[in-house]
This record gives sequence, structure tokens and C-alpha cells, in this order.
Amino acid sequence: MSLAVEDLRVYYRTLRGDVRALDGVTFSLADHEIMGLVGESGCGKTTLGKSLVRLDGRMRHVGGTVTLDGRELPIGEDARMNEFRFAEVSVVPQYAMSAMNPTRRIGRMVRELVGSRGIPFASVRSELDRRLALVGLDAEVLERYPIELSGGMKQRMVMVISTLLNPSLLVADEVTSALDVSTQRAVATALAGFRDRDLVRSMIVISHDLSLVYQIADTVTVMYAGRLAEKGPTEVIVERPRHPYTQLLISALPEVGVRYGGKRLAGIPGSPPSLRPPPPGCRFRARCPLAYGKCAEQPPFAEIEPGHAVACWRAS
Repeated sequence: MSLAVEDLRVYYRTLRGDVRALDGVTFSLADHEIMGLVGESGCGKTTLGKSLVRLDGRMRHVGGTVTLDGRELPIGEDARMNEFRFAEVSVVPQYAMSAMNPTRRIGRMVRELVGSRGIPFASVRSELDRRLALVGLDAEVLERYPIELSGGMKQRMVMVISTLLNPSLLVADEVTSALDVSTQRAVATALAGFRDRDLVRSMIVISHDLSLVYQIADTVTVMYAGRLAEKGPTEVIVERPRHPYTQLLISALPEVGVRYGGKRLAGIPGSPPSLRPPPPGCRFRARCPLAYGKCAEQPPFAEIEPGHAVACWRAS
């Protein structure tokens, strides 16, 4: 088991109280597993990804543990996490441009990054060139500034940089957002290729795009309002979802080749609850068509069949 997250709680402090962005998240990730993490905006996906790397200083680690390859990560302490970032756990951020210094040539940027980890640039240069070729980039891009690259090239460049030291865990946050369809496919293929070539041991892919997740993920985890709603094998989640939120999320997607004519696509009625503070019980109950009295209590995130866990009283 490469990653184990236990009862993780991460809050954001505001003048009007704590926002409980992650409130008791527990899951595991096996070696060579790609897990897709999906859900509505504001459900806690990006917070979960960032908390594993400790990228956002506004986060307050309230409780829970994160264990990677048998070693607990000090996610509550920014300075101590420096030892693990990039080498053990790395991230491909949502906006590739924000990950690269616009005033530095890309080659110099990589040199400074590996140097900050005590690694001579010369010792990784041949591997860097090989990985650039794997994602369809010429070594000449190292002489360019980030602004000289297209969106897809920037995204693939950041993927190469983030995986250069073979991290055990890679968190990829919305890696295909703002890219055209053909570029999305190239980026997704390159991302899966890192795992297939053992350049990354396991991966969490955060996305709103269920079609992307379906293509490359082994398992899918659905989040809602700071908690996990469902997790299971990709085929099971897409074809036999058990949580009402997952069912509505998938049914809201348009089907390729289907003519809708005058029929309008239906979204999920209502909106997610405030997490400052969150309501008691199941957080989806105000929008759930199956809600009943028992939903006033928080359902456990429990396994209903091997490898398939759901947080819903109706699912059992």
C-alpha cells in the first residue's frame, strides 16, 4: 500500500469561522493505482490534493494522518514537508503557467529546482531529455521561456518537471482544463504513461471531466462537501453507482451521439451546503431524492462490496 489517509481534517480560518474543507477523509491508494477524484466545485478536491503536499499556507491541519510508503508525512509543518516535496510526493498544478517562473528559461528553472534538492543538474540531464521525448517535446524547449510554449506544451513540461525524481505519489490537478480536445488526449496519454513506465508509483487525478477519469483511472472517488461519498473501481462507479449524488452526477452528463431535441439536460437541483459550519447528518440530504429520517445522522463511509465503499444509509 503506497498511500493511506486516515480521518484527514483540513480547515481554512476566516473571520466568520472555520471552513471545514476536509472533514474526516479516509481512503487508501495501492501501488500503481491511478485514482480519479471528482465532484462539484468547492467539494474539497483541490484541498485534498494540496494537503498531501502542503502547498497552501492558508490550510490548517486539524487532525488525521497521511502515510506514504509506511512513513507518516508531516503535512502540518511546512518546513518539514520540504524533504518530501518533489522527491516523494509531487504535484502538477491546475494552471501550468503558475508553476513556472516567467522570468526564467525553462532549463535554468529545472537546474535551480534539482539543485535545491542537492542534485547536480548534469546527473539528471539525460533523463530529462528522455522524458521530454516521451511527452513529445524537443530538448530545445529548455532554452525557451514559458510564454513561448502553448498551453499543452506547458502542461506536459510541468508534468516532466514534477516527475523528474520519480515520486511515489503524483497529484495531478485539472491537468486538461482550458485545453482543446486533441491536446487533452495527448496530455492524458502522457500522464498515464508515467505510471505505466514506473516513473511514478501511484497517482491521484483531480478532474471535473468524468470522461478523462474513465479513460485513465483504475478507481474513482467522489467527493461532496468535504467528505467522501463513494469510491470504487472505475467501471463500477460509472455503470453501477450506489450513492444518490454519484448517480445524479453521472446522469447529468450528455451522451455522445444522442439527439436531445427540445429536451434540456437536467442538472442536480440545489447547491452544496456551506461548510462554515457544515450541516449535521448527511451533507447531501437537502438535495437528495431518497433522503429520509435516518439521514439526519452522518452515514459511515463503509464497504458494501470488495473495493466499493459508500457513505449512504440507502446503499446498504
